[in-house]
Amino acid sequence: MSVSRRSLLGALLFAATTLLQPLTTQAADFITVASTTSTQSSGLFDHLLPAFTADTGIEVRVVAVGTGQALDMGKRGDADALLVHDKAKEAQFVEEGYGVGRHDVMYNDFVLIGPSSDPAGIKGGQDIQVALQKIADKKPPFISRGDKSGTHSAELRFWKAAGVDLDAVKGDWYRDTGSGMGACLNTAASLDGYVLSDRGTWLNFKNRQNLAILVEGDKALFNQYGVMLVNPERHPHVKQALAQKFIDWLISEKGQATIASYKIGGEQLFFPNAN
Repeated sequence: MSVSRRSLLGALLFAATTLLQPLTTQAADFITVASTTSTQSSGLFDHLLPAFTADTGIEVRVVAVGTGQALDMGKRGDADALLVHDKAKEAQFVEEGYGVGRHDVMYNDFVLIGPSSDPAGIKGGQDIQVALQKIADKKPPFISRGDKSGTHSAELRFWKAAGVDLDAVKGDWYRDTGSGMGACLNTAASLDGYVLSDRGTWLNFKNRQNLAILVEGDKALFNQYGVMLVNPERHPHVKQALAQKFIDWLISEKGQATIASYKIGGEQLFFPNAN
């Protein structure tokens, strides 16, 4: 082989090695986290994840879906960790062997949003059950996520607690959108409708038009978030060590302080409460 051919071959091998090395490193240093649209739409991840990556060198790739869909991803092994907000379903997920090591991370609250004209007459109330009873009676447009998310599950619990049989009273006024929180709020804005939202997404929502918070402050509206590892015994490909670093960081003093520091217009969106 001539010197020129040998040099060309060496250059090609060096280039191939240089190109492949970052890809290999990158593939080893990321995790997939299935989470809720509320943590994404509120802007929390844009604030939180760069700090985690700066501390650990681990990239987090978020799949933002409803809590029900996130749990389904975990059952299939399509994520390494979950950050969601439906404590009863999270406990069931762990009990069935799909997840391990669940921890409380933070909380915020739900708020009932509606048009400033308030045809249901609920403005200023602090009782979610009374508000929903009035909405069911007046039947103004009500926008539901309808996507088995944590917010949707909470909404259904609130209707049931209010003594409202949705199957019996549903009509054109009740809209199942099957969409995330941001899209659901946009629909409510376009229809002057009522909608249950987590406060974080609402504070980061720009297309409010005539919408405002009408009911808040009920203890029932408390909204807890939890994190857990997808069980590597069930899914051996789960990146256990990297995902555990994410979980440990979230519940550490540094992670909790980073969550607390996220504010919009001076208002804190999430309140850390890891034990």
